[in-house]
Amino acid sequence: MKFLVETWYLFAMALISGALLVWPLIRRGSPAGGVSCPDAVQLINRERAVVIDVRDAAEFATGHVVNSKNLSLPEIEAGTGLPKNKSLPLVVVCASGARASRAVVTLRKLGFENARTLTGGVTAWREAGLPLEKSA
Repeated sequence: MKFLVETWYLFAMALISGALLVWPLIRRGSPAGGVSCPDAVQLINRERAVVIDVRDAAEFATGHVVNSKNLSLPEIEAGTGLPKNKSLPLVVVCASGARASRAVVTLRKLGFENARTLTGGVTAWREAGLPLEKSA
């Protein structure tokens, strides 16, 4: 007991450092889940994942993931434009990930259990040097 009293600060530091290590996992482990750019490319190429971009039409026109579908949150909530096969992986994209997270929650409620956000959104995609196409 004397040892614990005399070294309480070491235990506090250990708890704080452990919490700091776990914090990013907790943040990424939101209901929406996330997928990195390389993992998204693998899903697209190997499992024929559908990329859904939830940004508005003007943002979408400035540059989007090749072959992605532009669907607004209300369209997703109504179920319009979504794939018929609910087992297909879906990668949901927005500028940074916030809108995509809301869309993934909705998609999962609609039965799309393989829906995930692209961590960092189009910004991360661009920074990774991956191709974007612009609408005409």
